[in-house]
Amino acid sequence: MRSVTETDGVLLVDKAQGMTSHDVVAITRRALNTKKVGHCGTLDPLATGLLIITVGRGTKIQDLIMSEDKEYAGTMRLGETTDSQDADGVVVETETVPNFSREEIEAAFEKFKGDFYQTPPMVSAIKKDGVPLYKLARQGKVVEREPRFVRVYASEIQGLRLPDIDFRVVCSKGFYVRTYAFDIGGYLGCGAHLRSLRRTKSGRFSVEGAVTVEELKTRPREEIVSRILSLPEVSRLRGA
Repeated sequence: MRSVTETDGVLLVDKAQGMTSHDVVAITRRALNTKKVGHCGTLDPLATGLLIITVGRGTKIQDLIMSEDKEYAGTMRLGETTDSQDADGVVVETETVPNFSREEIEAAFEKFKGDFYQTPPMVSAIKKDGVPLYKLARQGKVVEREPRFVRVYASEIQGLRLPDIDFRVVCSKGFYVRTYAFDIGGYLGCGAHLRSLRRTKSGRFSVEGAVTVEELKTRPREEIVSRILSLPEVSRLRGA
């Protein structure tokens, strides 16, 4: 049985919709009564799913964990473009959605597979001259963003209910799934935005069996501590 003072490692959390990654960090700090807590790979408030929380000495391997590939399941809606590229934004453009065939949709997804450059959205935490882009966006400003080299390892159309498309994508670190939806909509000529998103995997870590936010809030500290993966366990899982 793990000691309640032994809190070095990684905690897998299933983030709920409508909260920030920092909210989850704050809840974890209270649940464990420890200040040394971080997270790997920000999830937008719209998104749910796997958020890797580092605790104690686990924070020292945060960058290593963040560098791993991610898997997401999401839904994009064609015909509507928003200022944030997702459903939390304001619709800025609408277009009629043609009756695309599955082959046409698949061709658009194929266009964004492999290695390519992706321009980050204005509503993001990337900084321009020390100022986060989302703060500039709130002021109505649009600045030039440096395209980033990204990779899509695999993608799959899981449901076609036009104007909505359910999909799965496996991608590299730093990939914006809402920009992926925006770009596919642009390629199809009718625009699109991300309706929902769930991170299912990060590296070899999976959301299956992760601690829910409700459990973090209500379960005894000893139970949450018992769910922390030790640093040796994390090393074995990563194949390091």
